Amino acid sequence: MNWTITLAAALLALPAAAATPAPKMPARVGQCVVSRVDGVFQRLEDGQTNTPIPNSGSAVNFTNGGYQVSYDMIPAVEHSRRGDRVRICLVSIPHPCPPHDFRGRIYRTTNLRTGKSWTLPDAEHSCGGA
Repeated sequence: MNWTITLAAALLALPAAAATPAPKMPARVGQCVVSRVDGVFQRLEDGQTNTPIPNSGSAVNFTNGGYQVSYDMIPAVEHSRRGDRVRICLVSIPHPCPPHDFRGRIYRTTNLRTGKSWTLPDAEHSCGGA
């Protein structure tokens, strides 16, 4: 069997969206990307039962690998659903930061289905934090 031809045929059968990688998170302040909500969660989960802890804060991840989190419950995040298109814009980058510690970037995200926006960091602690 010719695996090269089989793989090529399989790739051609994929929808264009599946063959195109999602854009990464914005790297420069003011830069935006469009992605999709991959999941909406409570910030904390019980370590023994793996069940969400109600009212522990909002967390959302995106299909491009992005993540935002809050200690508060954010209604705009909570009303988002898996698959919703979102525009994510980098608002600020903390500095100075230790080498290779990229936590604490703040993004403004707008859910393109609901029209609601939120501004949250990508981690519970900024760079150099706990």
